[in-house]
Amino acid sequence: MPTEHEQTRMFRVGPDEEVPKARDVLLEVYQALQEKGYNPIYQIVGYILSGDPAYITSHKSARSLIRKLERDELLEELVRSYLEKEA
Repeated sequence: MPTEHEQTRMFRVGPDEEVPKARDVLLEVYQALQEKGYNPIYQIVGYILSGDPAYITSHKSARSLIRKLERDELLEELVRSYLEKEA
């Protein structure tokens, strides 16, 4: 039987820590990057490929917002959205 330190623990996100939807995050980050004069597509792709948060501006808290999600979640949303429009 596992000891107390070896047991799996579940952490629940509280109501004030609700995880945002990937689509909403991407749209907000896109807008913040655009407002700061960056090419949002290049910056978001750079972030997804490298994981380096420096690709994302801190304007409008975009950097902290995008880091609330895993990069694979962002990529899944992009692929889903693209394929749904093409189908």
